[in-house]
Amino acid sequence: MTLGCVAAIKAHHSSACAGDAEAVHQIRVAITRLRAAVAFFAPIVVDSEWLRLKKEIAWLNGPLGAARDSDVVMEYSRRKRYRAWAGRMVGEQFDQHQMRDHRRLVRSLRSARTQRLVAAMARWIRQGPWLERYKRRKDAETLQSYCARELDRWHERLIRKGQSLKTLGASRRHRLRIRVKRFRYMLEALTETVALRGRSELRHLHRPAKRLQRALGDLRDLKRFAGLASGSLQAENSKRGKKHPPAYRHRREKLLGDAIAAHRDLTHAGVR
Repeated sequence: MTLGCVAAIKAHHSSACAGDAEAVHQIRVAITRLRAAVAFFAPIVVDSEWLRLKKEIAWLNGPLGAARDSDVVMEYSRRKRYRAWAGRMVGEQFDQHQMRDHRRLVRSLRSARTQRLVAAMARWIRQGPWLERYKRRKDAETLQSYCARELDRWHERLIRKGQSLKTLGASRRHRLRIRVKRFRYMLEALTETVALRGRSELRHLHRPAKRLQRALGDLRDLKRFAGLASGSLQAENSKRGKKHPPAYRHRREKLLGDAIAAHRDLTHAGVR
């Protein structure tokens, strides 16, 4: 599971350095999957070495996140619905932002610091201090029991944190999106690696979790696109034109409605 994340980072490294937006995305997904697994098994695996690695991962996530956000904004600006509006409000600024963010990312990916980080992650997974400590545990519960209990806990927390989804502020909605993304990734990982309940039961949870993550992610991307465009120099100098993209309010409300519906389905799914 976690070694596969490191392998994915290595596999997409060259393409990401060449400016491939999908490769950048896949590296971010791999890192998120790794962090989700560590969070899920935190009582077992978190040690001093992971705390050091976590800081280095946060450093790399900075340029990765900026490049990914620029790619998403650029993709929005090229959609037929938004093309004319984006050209009028932003002009070439999106291209400049994207090039700047990707240059920064390439410098980071090609750095010795990143190479050391990737090697250290693989080494920690294979033979980190956590492994010896885990072997010495005499009261350890079975893996299946632990995973079932943690899935219950993560599921209940998602239900609780999303109860007021309609009125959540941007930062709390962002944290909810991260939580549901990690929940979804762990469902996928455990379905493949652990004999845990029936696959149909996990799929019953996975579907609404994936829908909730996508709706919240699309909502964040839409707001970011609108915000960057509205704050551009062209927008400030323009006396004509809409402040927000075409059908922005309708799209925003639809995505929020989709998120609320997905959260309701996730609530009713029940882990057990």
